[in-house]
Amino acid sequence: MSGTGESELVAKWRGLLTSYNGIACNLDRELQDQHGLGLSEFEALDRLIESGQDKLRMHELAADMYLSQSAFSRTVARLERAGLVGRSMCMDDRRALFVTPTEAGRARHAEARDTHRKVLAHHLD
Repeated sequence: MSGTGESELVAKWRGLLTSYNGIACNLDRELQDQHGLGLSEFEALDRLIESGQDKLRMHELAADMYLSQSAFSRTVARLERAGLVGRSMCMDDRRALFVTPTEAGRARHAEARDTHRKVLAHHLD
């Protein structure tokens, strides 16, 4: 790769990172201030509820998330402590856990979803 091509590639990458970080910080701040949810907590709750399933296996929910397995587990634990999700063992596979949104989780998600989408629209439209 030529020096100029490489420089352009790195500049595009850095521009993407700058854009992502700005949007993510704004989302995190707005969700925390208005709904008491961090971006990771909202994303996990959003993906769980938007799946249309009553419950998801932890590994299915984690598969599309941008978090490490341990960070994802801590995120779900925070949601559980807040009463927004429940966790239960899978009777067919004792190693697997299900995550289920609670009524409080569905209500918090409904409130926070509008904030999330407004911030996204502001930055991406």
